[in-house]
Amino acid sequence: MLFLCYPKCSTCQKAKAWLEERSISYDLRDIKQNNPTAEELTAWYQKSGLPLKKFFNTSGLQYKALGLKEKLPAMSEAEQLALLATDGMLVKRPLLVGENFVLTGFRATEWEARLV
Repeated sequence: MLFLCYPKCSTCQKAKAWLEERSISYDLRDIKQNNPTAEELTAWYQKSGLPLKKFFNTSGLQYKALGLKEKLPAMSEAEQLALLATDGMLVKRPLLVGENFVLTGFRATEWEARLV
């Protein structure tokens, strides 16, 4: 599994601790240092079955600074994915990518149901 996070994010820290408490192995990737590519995001979005908006960090400073709440509805999926690929801080985190699933954000009950 691939675990994408921002090390300074408290939710990411909780998710990491949750994985470690359960001895669940993963590859760690700093989303700010190593931003997902448009190709990766497209594949994860398709695999997830989630609305594309779930991949945006809607509470982030960058999201608000760019006025994306108003702009996203007018953008195509390709444009939104390309935008996400420009800055890891726009991407909802943590992001957990498994063989046949993608989880955005950390909700312990959802992760428990999928992983344990």
